[in-house]
Amino acid sequence: MPEQQTIPDVRKSVTVAATPEHCFKVFTERPKDWWPPSHVLLKKERVGLAFEPGVGGHYYEWDVEGNRVDWGKVLEWEPGRRLVMTWRIDANWQSIPDDERASRIEVEFTRVDDTHTRVELAHVALERHGEGADRIFRALDGPSPGETLELFAKAV
Repeated sequence: MPEQQTIPDVRKSVTVAATPEHCFKVFTERPKDWWPPSHVLLKKERVGLAFEPGVGGHYYEWDVEGNRVDWGKVLEWEPGRRLVMTWRIDANWQSIPDDERASRIEVEFTRVDDTHTRVELAHVALERHGEGADRIFRALDGPSPGETLELFAKAV
């Protein structure tokens, strides 16, 4: 069996003026307010994004015709603390149908003080994407907060 290449995790963070509980709600209940508009798996115009709450739920988008594409499945759901989900894309930024080759996204909400929260978003286990995983790493790697957390901070 060939040895699998290990790709480093990509971690980005932002500190916002809100409680961890509020941050978790914005992240899971209002994804349309912070999700980068270029991050689309649908073929037609996207009209919505949603998280199904709880472990086993999916997060997905749908288009003007009602077609749905799942971005992944929720693995951990700890309101105000932590969210972990699979990330179902391939090395060409196309949707994959299940979690067999999906990496994970881990989001931590850490209270800094009474009015601030540090939100860390990490892409982990990128090697699961197989050939081309290094391209995904290079596209994601860069300075904090990155596009997603920058938009999230504005939404909070």
